[in-house]
Amino acid sequence: MIKKILLSAAALLYAVTALYSANVKLGIEVLRDNGFAPLKGKRVGLVTNPSGVDSHLNSTIDILYAAPGVNLVALFGPEHGVRGDAYAGDYVADSTDPVTGVPVFSIYGKNRQPSPDMLKGIDIMVYDIQDVGARSYTFISTLGLVMRACADLGIEVMVLDRPNPLGGEKVEGNVVEDGFYSFVSEFAIPYVYGLTVGELAVMINEEGLNKGERGDKPVVRCKLTVVPMEGWERDMLYSDTGLPWILPSPNIPTAQSAIDYPSAGICGEFNDYLNIGIGYTLPFEVFAAEWIDAHELKAKLDSYGLPGINFREIHFKPLFGRLQGKLIHGVQYYYTDYKAAAITMTQFYVMQAVHELYGKNPFELSPGRTSMFDKVCGSDYIRLNFSKNIRVDDIKDYWNKDAAAFKARSQKYYLY
Repeated sequence: MIKKILLSAAALLYAVTALYSANVKLGIEVLRDNGFAPLKGKRVGLVTNPSGVDSHLNSTIDILYAAPGVNLVALFGPEHGVRGDAYAGDYVADSTDPVTGVPVFSIYGKNRQPSPDMLKGIDIMVYDIQDVGARSYTFISTLGLVMRACADLGIEVMVLDRPNPLGGEKVEGNVVEDGFYSFVSEFAIPYVYGLTVGELAVMINEEGLNKGERGDKPVVRCKLTVVPMEGWERDMLYSDTGLPWILPSPNIPTAQSAIDYPSAGICGEFNDYLNIGIGYTLPFEVFAAEWIDAHELKAKLDSYGLPGINFREIHFKPLFGRLQGKLIHGVQYYYTDYKAAAITMTQFYVMQAVHELYGKNPFELSPGRTSMFDKVCGSDYIRLNFSKNIRVDDIKDYWNKDAAAFKARSQKYYLY
């Protein structure tokens, strides 16, 4: 009965939104248009969250559950849970999906990798989550750990592809080095890697980049299928796709937030330094503090002549967090030429400007964040050399040293 209701509801929603037209057909839609053939007669597991929807906002959970001949037997909840009812960092508990009655196993709690017991009876594991294109965003780490677990048991993996909101041409950051693999740096890839999640899955599977959190695990490969999109091109940002943006996590409310995340998120590792808009309406889009002169900071940043970016003064009171209700001052940034901008460098130039103006050293203000900073950067070189004088010139070449080679090597995995 539930399956019939979901099928009818999906059909109704599709009819209501029939005039809505996207430029890109998502992997889940390509799979559906092909009659779910690869899943017919198989017991299916699904790793997803609220961002796993088609272009008409039907949940992948409900689509697969209602699909004729598809037996959806288990759901797997990464950070935030399959229906988005867990906040950032909160453990996700095992449960039962209230809509379908399908059991939900947590892979963001006691286990970050599915256990053999969780995978018992599954023939194929499907992954459908909107990526943001940055290495430290944990959903791709979840994908890698799922691939490892399935490889160990001979279970197929299917990735339903989605757009990289940063596009498929921008690559920035050094590759993760031995000793710095973690849940926020699971693979030997740059910080911004310029691949769709499907392309990334193929690359890590073929090249053995999926080393796991310790970095010393043996290479394993799973039987992998990627269902590609139709209509996506490498120079597309998310706004070019015509698709609705469904926030994959609370602090990525818009497609622009996905671009802002690698622009400010590394700086945001310092708890007692700058507010980057978390706790306000502009997550990852601003840099502010009580002690900053906004006009002065904007002038200093303008003096650098950074390509493709403009700054404006901003004053606001965070709605929650450490600075809740306090008036803080700083800058909001805008990419005027995205292709020309070095987006991950934005935060480092802001830190440089703040140090030049106020003598503030983030490593001294938040010494307890050293380990996490290194994990996010995939190396301790950035911290060891940037912390001395807070000068971008001391790290810029190192940060960029792997980008061109990685881009050249990854091109053979392009699906678009």
